[in-house]
Order: sequence, then structure tokens, then C-alpha cells
Amino acid sequence: MNRTGSRLHLPLDPSAAPTARTRGRLSAALLLLLAGGCAVGPNYHRPLAAVPAAYKEAAGWKAATPNDAATRGAWWEVFGDARLNDLESQVAGSNPTLQAAESNYEAAREIARADRATFFPDLTADGAFTRAQAHAGAGASAAIGNTYSAGLAGSWSPDFWGRVRRLTEADVASAQASAALLASSQLSLQSTLAQDYIALRILDEKGRLLAAAVESYRRTLQIAQNKYHAGIVARSDVISSETQLDSTRAQELDTGIQRAQLEHAIAVLVGKAPADFSLATRPAAGLVAPAIPAQLPSDLLERRPDIAEAERNTAAANARVGVQTAAYFPNITLSGQGGFQGSTLSHLFSLPYRFWSLGASASETLLDFGQRRAEVLEATAAYDASVGSYRAAVLGAFQQVEDNLAALRILAQESEVQTSAVTEAAEASRIAENEYRAGTVDFTTVVTAQEIELSNREALLALQQNQLTSSAVLIEALGGGWAAADLPDRRQVMARRAPPAPPAPPARP
Repeated sequence: MNRTGSRLHLPLDPSAAPTARTRGRLSAALLLLLAGGCAVGPNYHRPLAAVPAAYKEAAGWKAATPNDAATRGAWWEVFGDARLNDLESQVAGSNPTLQAAESNYEAAREIARADRATFFPDLTADGAFTRAQAHAGAGASAAIGNTYSAGLAGSWSPDFWGRVRRLTEADVASAQASAALLASSQLSLQSTLAQDYIALRILDEKGRLLAAAVESYRRTLQIAQNKYHAGIVARSDVISSETQLDSTRAQELDTGIQRAQLEHAIAVLVGKAPADFSLATRPAAGLVAPAIPAQLPSDLLERRPDIAEAERNTAAANARVGVQTAAYFPNITLSGQGGFQGSTLSHLFSLPYRFWSLGASASETLLDFGQRRAEVLEATAAYDASVGSYRAAVLGAFQQVEDNLAALRILAQESEVQTSAVTEAAEASRIAENEYRAGTVDFTTVVTAQEIELSNREALLALQQNQLTSSAVLIEALGGGWAAADLPDRRQVMARRAPPAPPAPPARP
């Protein structure tokens, strides 16, 4: 119920007066109704966000179907690399960042359970023993006596206005946001690992390309030296060839720095020390740029964990408005205690020594100089801010999808042109080298043609890396294999955490 109270209608006709049993049932129902009360504050509705009917850059893409492996489960398998699959499977269990996010989620769950516990009464047990000497006056001997007591005491603040329920609602939503953050962190780390692995394999391919160029330039240097010794060409041809060879060898060595850094980054992502991790050199030919189906834009809201996190934070902020609104209403506490108190321990738990009491108290702030109003307005402003963050997350998600759809479309066209450029440059280099052998062109023509060929081959490798990387980022932008249905529900948030398994006994020598 929102803001309005519930009413219990009693019969007005005296002949219809309830019996004693009926009165008892009505009293119990009234107590339950009052305990349930009404949760003040606004009820939550998901904020509206701008959702396009179709992606602008999705020409030629099809909507995802349940059979599309690119957006389900282990999404990295679409690249067709067994080593990448093995590394990705290690992220969830070994990455320390994910372990921290998982602990934060468990902490959020316990906060929800702790606040939910305040909905129920508190019960305490106490016992005491006192031995004392009382002053008996002049001329009288002082009496020494024992006093024993044991009892139970309880208190309960019924949630008439729904403060605890709104607080629990906020806690559950916050725990769900924490679970979504965990999923978002895992997806981001998996995507980062895929991108680093792609970059490393492209470097391996670049190293192979430079090594082949070095061997080719050595042959060219040998030709120049032979022609120089024969007196056909000038010494400058030999020097130019040596310069070209050494420059390319320096490039080949430089790839080792980048590769080592990427290998170290991958080690950290899988939770290992860089010193204990290595990846053998392997060409990137095994990596395949997958065909990724684009979902409908409306599905993106249910597939992105960061959007789910922002939406759950908005729900939590909405519930906190109700928590602050409940402060306008009086606090009512029911209390009671009972037990036994006497001077003889053996007869303490008997009727003559029994005592009990029941009580009720209510308090209401009459004047707070606008504090409660300011706190409600603060909570409302925080809710409005969370709505803005949610809408920004939605727009950012659509931008990321559109960016990578456009990138993949344009890169595919660029790759075709660049492949033709590589073929043409290789042919030009071959012709220039043959003409130099025949003495019809100078050595500068050969060097220029070879540099153009190498530059074009490196550009084609860079395009391949961009295509593979954009594919990984697009899968991440589409949510990977995640769905909003994966979020824990209220029951799962409130469930007790399973105790950790006991450590295994040490092996006997």
C-alpha cells in the first residue's frame, strides 16, 4: 500500500456483535494489519529511457536468435582459439578484482539480512546473583542475604509505516546492483583479456613478418655487395641496404617489449604473477573474426549488466525516499518482561517469586526545524540523480554498439582494399628487385618498393587486429552471455550463505 492506510470495518448493528472467539480473531487480524501497516513513499517504476527502434549502423545485420552462439555463454569461443578459451575460463576463479567484487556482493547481502531482522522483536535473557549486607541500626546485628533473579525481556517496534520494508527494499536492490556490478566487472575483464590476447597474437604475426623482411633484406644486401665488388654500383647502395636491414631488425626487436608487457597483463588478468606465466609465440592465423548478430535495441536493456546495475541503484534510491518519509510518523514500541526473583535459589522458579510487566511507548518529533523535510528532499534528489545515471548508461550502451557496428562495417571494406594494396606492393617490390639485378633501376627504387610492401603488410595486420578487437568490444557491448534474469531475486539475496568447506586434513608423511 502506498501512503494510504487500511481500514477494518466493524458491524454497527448490536445484534451482530461478535462473539468472544470472533473478537479474538478480529484482534489478531487487527494486530497483523497494524504490523503490516502501509509503506509510505513512492512505489517504484522503472524510469523511461530513449530506446531506438533499430540500430542506425546495423544494415546487413540480423536479429539474434537462440541458436546464435556469439551472444550466449562462453562468447570468446567464437574466435576459435583453444588457448584463449583456456585463459578466459581462469578469469572468474582467479582474478583478484572479481574476488573483491564478489565479496562486496556478499557484504551487500548481509546488510539486507541485518536490516530485515529489525522487522522482528528483540528477546533477551538475563540472570543475576547478589549477596549483600544491610544496616540494621544501633545495637542490632547486620543481616546478610542473597538475591537471585532470572527472566526474559522483549521489545518490538511494529513497522506501521513501512520504514523497515522500504529499507529492506533498498538493501535488496543495492545487493542486486552489486551482483550486476560483479557481472559487469567479469564481462569487462574477459573482454580486456580477449583484446590483450588478440594484440599479442598480432604482435607474434608482426614479428614473423619482420623476420621474413629481415631475411629478404639480407638477400638484397648480398646482391648489392656482389654488384659493388664487381664495380657495377657505388658503395652507397651497400650502405643503403645495410641501413634498411638494421632498421628492420630494430623494429623486430622492439615488438618484444610490447609482447612482454601484454603477456604480463594477461598473467594478472588470470590471477598469476608475471614471473610464473608465459605464452608461446604463435601466429594469429588461427583467430577468426566472427559474424556477430546484432540484437534488437530493446533487448539491450536486459542484456547489459551495467544498465541493470544503474536500474537497481535507481530502485534502491526510490525506496530510500520512503525510508525518510517514514520519519514523519510516530515511533511505537511494545515491551514486556517476566521472570523470577527471590532469596532462595532452590525455590526461585516457583509462583510466589514470579514477576512480569507489559508496556507500550510512543514518540513523535513535534519540532525539528525542517530536518525531516530536508532529508526527504535529499533522498528525492538522490533518486533523480540515479535516474539520470540510468538514462546515461542506456545512451552510452547504444553508442558503444553503434560505434562498433560502424567500425566493423567500415573495417571490412578497408580490409578488402588493403589486401589489394599488399598484393600490388609485393608485385612492385618483386619487379624492382629484378630490374635492379638487371641494372635498369637504381637501388633507391628497390628500397622504396620494399618499404612500401612492408608498410602495407603491417597496415593489413593492424586492420586485422582492429577487426578482431572491435568484434570483442561489440560482444561486450551486447552484454556477452549475460541477461537480467541472471540477477538474484529477493529470496536469493536473503538466503543464508553456505558455510565454507572445512580445510582438508594434512597428508600423512
